[in-house]
Amino acid sequence: MKIAVLKETRSGETRVAASPESVKKFIGLGATVAVQSGAGGGAQFSDADFKDAGAEISPSAADAAQSADLVIKVQRPTTEELRLLPKGARVAAIMSPFNDPDSVSSYARLGIDALALDLMPRITRAQSMDVLSSQSNLAGYKAVIDASAYFGRALPLMMTAAGTIAPAKVFIMGAGVAGLQAIATARRLGAVVSATDVRFAAKEQVESLGATFVTVDEEAMKDAETEGGYAKEMSEDFQKRQREFVAEHIKKQDIVITTALIPGRPAPLLVTAEMAQSMKAGSVIVDLAAEQGGNVELTRPGEAIEIGGVTILGFANVPGRLAADASNLLARNIYNFVSAFWDKEKGEFVVDWDDDIFKGVGLTREGKIVHPNFAEAQDAEPVAAEPAEIEDEAPSEGSQ
Repeated sequence: MKIAVLKETRSGETRVAASPESVKKFIGLGATVAVQSGAGGGAQFSDADFKDAGAEISPSAADAAQSADLVIKVQRPTTEELRLLPKGARVAAIMSPFNDPDSVSSYARLGIDALALDLMPRITRAQSMDVLSSQSNLAGYKAVIDASAYFGRALPLMMTAAGTIAPAKVFIMGAGVAGLQAIATARRLGAVVSATDVRFAAKEQVESLGATFVTVDEEAMKDAETEGGYAKEMSEDFQKRQREFVAEHIKKQDIVITTALIPGRPAPLLVTAEMAQSMKAGSVIVDLAAEQGGNVELTRPGEAIEIGGVTILGFANVPGRLAADASNLLARNIYNFVSAFWDKEKGEFVVDWDDDIFKGVGLTREGKIVHPNFAEAQDAEPVAAEPAEIEDEAPSEGSQ
């Protein structure tokens, strides 16, 4: 069985879907691996690194994809890349289908079996395959590092002979994977940290990391989580009261980091222009949802701006700003996924469409759309996307 690793072509994408480590493991399973030349450059993996791991280095995407049974990528294939793939090939990537539903029809039309790694179900046996969590961990960490780089003062309490420096106050909005990592990082740097989330379960998680949980109504939060562990969209009344409460809290903060995303919909507005401008000069806001429209009204996706003395960071592809680590984690996620369904006797990746994991990630199969959220009328009635607060994708499409 041949696995192809293509170089990412979307603007700003620095990650790669395989590492020399994962290539060696794939070969150990019995696969052959073709890596497009230069695929690992942004993540500091050279062609020589992949070759030493046992991969064949292909001069172009077309050469790498030729006769491939499985193509792995970071982001969904572009139109040009789709034309290179053999009919019947399987493609595993962060597909971001809610952001581009038309792409799902393209996969079906071209006979591609598309596997959306960003739709991996959150069940125990799939934890090691969860690309959103691995990338969101890095995004949460990097958000704090970026904020501290733009913040003109120290984060920890410092007691010196010349006097005491008060610790910075950091407020994390959204306590999912990225938010919790941001809390942990800010605490390690010595900041005084508070956080909020609509899920009641997040309160214990936030407090276990040494941060203060703040909300306007704990009782309303108790019904705000689905069985899958995602956050439901709250009532308008709760949102209004929460906004008023948060507006007062933000005024006192030095750094604010927002992380809320809802699949298939624009990122919810958490910080209005008025809230941002109420912060004191020198404050920093990091919007991890910038690519989905932003949680902050003043965010400019892909840019760092200063308005009224407040710096607002809307960087794209935040995990990609730590490309080597992000690629290593993503590569392990993909290997764990493939190896879990590897038939040792046949020496191939066997898709079990009745398995809960494939029911979650499978978009198309043998020319048909099979995922219930995107299925065509003859296959199934469309199902409305379930709101979910995730920090995952990050970054580039589907990576926070």
